[in-house]
Amino acid sequence: MQKRTILKTFIALVLIFSSGNLSAKEESEGEDTKTVIKEFIDHHLQDSYDFTFFSDKEAGKHYGFPLPVILWDNGLKVFSSSKFHHGKTVAEVGGSYYKIDHGKIYKTDASGVITYDEDHHATNAKPLDFSITKNVVTILLVCILMFLLFAGLAKSYKKNNGMPTGLGRLMEPLVLFIRDDIAIPNIGEKKYKKFMSFLLTIFFFIWFLNLLGMTPLGVNVTGNIAVTFALALLVFLITNLSANKNYWGHIFWMPGVPVFMKFILAPIELLGIFIKPFSLMIRLYANMTAGHVVIMSIIGLIFLFKSWIGGPLSFGLAFVLSILELLVAALQAYIFTMLAALYFGMANEEAHH
Repeated sequence: MQKRTILKTFIALVLIFSSGNLSAKEESEGEDTKTVIKEFIDHHLQDSYDFTFFSDKEAGKHYGFPLPVILWDNGLKVFSSSKFHHGKTVAEVGGSYYKIDHGKIYKTDASGVITYDEDHHATNAKPLDFSITKNVVTILLVCILMFLLFAGLAKSYKKNNGMPTGLGRLMEPLVLFIRDDIAIPNIGEKKYKKFMSFLLTIFFFIWFLNLLGMTPLGVNVTGNIAVTFALALLVFLITNLSANKNYWGHIFWMPGVPVFMKFILAPIELLGIFIKPFSLMIRLYANMTAGHVVIMSIIGLIFLFKSWIGGPLSFGLAFVLSILELLVAALQAYIFTMLAALYFGMANEEAHH
């Protein structure tokens, strides 16, 4: 009881020292700070057409590099994203005008007018967008990294009679873990090998992307619903294209179940085919997005508190959560890989007589 009282008193003191007696001007500055923090979080979560490391808003300078914009609008149009000046200006290409609004490119006029409907959605025409965005660059970087990493691991096996060297010694236990603790138990020793390449790829791909999301580069690839949708779609296609007749038999005509119940359960089982990859998509997207939002929000509290107690407490909490997020980065890769292996095993399970 005494410990609870001390804890409550400590929290009250933190709030008092952190908030203080704000004047009207300080309250206004606080509102401005909240707006800046919210805009920063939104910018971090969204994809972008340039790779900006950091910005100096007072000087109006952005430090990074532009990326190629590739549009199809009555023909192919390729130009540098620097024409947008970080979304502040209209880009004129081949007599057509384009502008970025809320992270998307719309066709507009020379003055850059964007019209909205009653739900504040832009009604301007959108060209087909095949641009190399920040997320695409990050994905390509991870693909190159994985290729070099595992190509080196394969060469070390060949040169040293099956013994890895260097970084391969760190990667080998992870490969064996995926084989012995994920693939074989869920798929079976007879059929696991044909799925191992995909399981290894998906684990390290998600893990490396999650780790890059924790760096100051400001990338949030696995927090993009389109990326997690593509990964879930691959699992969906592999599961159903590799499935045997026993799998489909348990969906449409379950053995050992009364006939009238089969007509009730079949639509539910069929719906489950789509629910399983959907849950994969949402789980990865929601967990990674939530982690980024929480950490950046807590860091933002440092600028809101402006005190000798609130600032260090916010920093310490953000540091602890960042360490926890490193665990979550590996955990989400593991869960996605394990569930994918489980679905593959269900689709290839032989009938039990």
